[in-house]
Amino acid sequence: MKLTATTAAELREQLVAAGLPAGTKLPTVRALAAELGLAVNTVAKAYRELEDAGVIETRGRNGSFIALSADGAERALQEAAGAYAARAASLGIDAARALEYVRAALPLAE
Repeated sequence: MKLTATTAAELREQLVAAGLPAGTKLPTVRALAAELGLAVNTVAKAYRELEDAGVIETRGRNGSFIALSADGAERALQEAAGAYAARAASLGIDAARALEYVRAALPLAE
């Protein structure tokens, strides 16, 4: 994820526009501030605004992550996708091959 923001508003826009999947871990406030050359408070403000909007969630010392959907069906699907991705990785299946399996299975579900 390459960000170039110079303000909290730009950072917010770039994180939303990046289309990161739910559960993606974000850099720490300090690390992102250093990377972008911004004040820590600027990044912290953007993270707070994104959390208030439900775009990210903060899990204490574990960090900040792209939030799961508030919609029950979407959230269940996001959780299933995360479990599938973890299982594929544990079996040594790369992302491209795992996606092929999903694409092949989708027509069967109709």
